[in-house]
Amino acid sequence: MSTVNVAAKTLVSVASKVKLEHSEKWRPSDHLRFMVMLMTWVTVWVLRVLMDHFPFPMTLSPHYLLNSFSSIGSSFPLALPSSSTSTPAVDLIFQDDIDGPSVQALGRALTHVLALMNEIPATSRKYQFAMAMADKIMDGNFRDGHMELAEVNRTALSSAFARTLSLLYRAVQNPQASDDSSNWTSRVIRSLPLGSYIASYVNGMSYCLSAVIRTVGSGMWQLEKRRPRGGGFEEVDDVVAEKLAQELLWITNKLRDYGAVDEALLQWSYASGLASLALTVNNRVQGYIVKISAILIGDLTGDTVISSQVKFGLLALWLPLFCHANNGLAYPYLSSFEKIELERAMDEVISALPAMDQEVILTNWVQDFAVTASEWPNLQASYDRWCQSTRELAT
Repeated sequence: MSTVNVAAKTLVSVASKVKLEHSEKWRPSDHLRFMVMLMTWVTVWVLRVLMDHFPFPMTLSPHYLLNSFSSIGSSFPLALPSSSTSTPAVDLIFQDDIDGPSVQALGRALTHVLALMNEIPATSRKYQFAMAMADKIMDGNFRDGHMELAEVNRTALSSAFARTLSLLYRAVQNPQASDDSSNWTSRVIRSLPLGSYIASYVNGMSYCLSAVIRTVGSGMWQLEKRRPRGGGFEEVDDVVAEKLAQELLWITNKLRDYGAVDEALLQWSYASGLASLALTVNNRVQGYIVKISAILIGDLTGDTVISSQVKFGLLALWLPLFCHANNGLAYPYLSSFEKIELERAMDEVISALPAMDQEVILTNWVQDFAVTASEWPNLQASYDRWCQSTRELAT
């Protein structure tokens, strides 16, 4: 209603001033006010559509907003019913209508500490302090054994996973910022006479220049890494991305420890943007992303109930990364035993998927595996089994 009132006042202002001052010709300020009025009314219409089709997030009560904490613009309520078998002291904590500590406050505190980890540089001594503080809160909640406190860990870690995943995507996305401008330039050149020949020459020169810049940049990064750093934030994009990837791996392991890995599985199965950029990111960042993908795909064979859609999304998005990723410079991303176990897990998951999903995943795997120098992952057994099952259906 506040937005509606603003739009109405803007409409009256535009109409009255135009009528009183000059009704024949508009000044630039009149056009500007009119455009602001139109944009405001469009905003009102969008809000109305969202309220009609998605009533839950748009009709939050003040009590709900006061008893929730947000991550990437989303609120996660923690107002959970208390257990009837809890002790009187615990019942007092779980009540919302008393003037004292509550489980919501504990959730907000944990979320705050996890968010601070994203902001504090890894070289700072306070980074280890924040990590130890988050560990202490989560361990205390887990040892208590109450479902409400376990849900605090689950919700806070899920929120931290989503936030860190978004920050990591933005960090590895920066080097690609100039791609749109180069594509626009190429289209303009191709529209000229003999533009296709000129465009191919320009693209070749751009590729060579980019390779030189990347090589020089890598050398400068090595020199920068050897220099002593102060207590401020790191300014190198690769260092920031590596820190976020390492934090995301830590959060993934914590979600597994507290029985909430399904939250990470769901979010990782939709991270298509990061999956595409992970093929060309820095080797150290890529190594952490490979480890996270291996851990989550390996957990698909556990006791956690996971939908076929999530399983298909994880394999379809991250299997190409296994084929194209570098093996690591200083150390391998995965050990030989981990690779064998992951192949076994992928084979088991693929065999349980519908035939159409198996075809998509295995066809893409053959294409990626055939053009790379890597011999892993080798899913030939899964491919042969799918071919045999398809023959049996045909007969």
